[in-house]
Amino acid sequence: MSIEQELLTRSGSKCELCSSLTDLSVYEVAPSDGSASQAIMVCGTCKTQIEDPSKMQESHWHCLNDSMWSTESAVQVMAYRMLKRTKNQDLLDILYLEDDVKAWADAEGGSDENDDKTPTLDSNGAVLQAGDTVTIIKDLEVKGAGFTAKRGTAVRNIALTNNHEQIEGRVNGTRIVLLTKFLKKS
Repeated sequence: MSIEQELLTRSGSKCELCSSLTDLSVYEVAPSDGSASQAIMVCGTCKTQIEDPSKMQESHWHCLNDSMWSTESAVQVMAYRMLKRTKNQDLLDILYLEDDVKAWADAEGGSDENDDKTPTLDSNGAVLQAGDTVTIIKDLEVKGAGFTAKRGTAVRNIALTNNHEQIEGRVNGTRIVLLTKFLKKS
């Protein structure tokens, strides 16, 4: 039986991360020995976002709330890695991985190192760190949330993202992504 057939049988012919039934393919979870136990069945959407973080749509990854509990180590490793990329600390805190699986998940390497090379700067060039407080310098319409983030609003305890031009913060009780060019460090 081929690896693809083995994974289709194991997964029930659906993406092992988001349960999509279309555009399925084998994805080897690096470092991999090429076996089915170190690969997962993924849909095209998941694969594209795994391979190209610039195409990441965080709303797609709410599916990890279910797939992180898979009994398959390769699925657990990818769920862990994607939770780290989306900075979903709540789910990371409750995810349990055996020591060998955790070591495999941490062996990805590379991507986090590059994120730290370009600092996140506010509109005045001040370096922003996770946990800082920033002030919005322009009224910003928040698409999809139905409100405007007003100039002068303080955003406390910000979180940095993979994109050095964006931060995450809570405005009017809603967690949103803000462009750093509209912020100044308080």
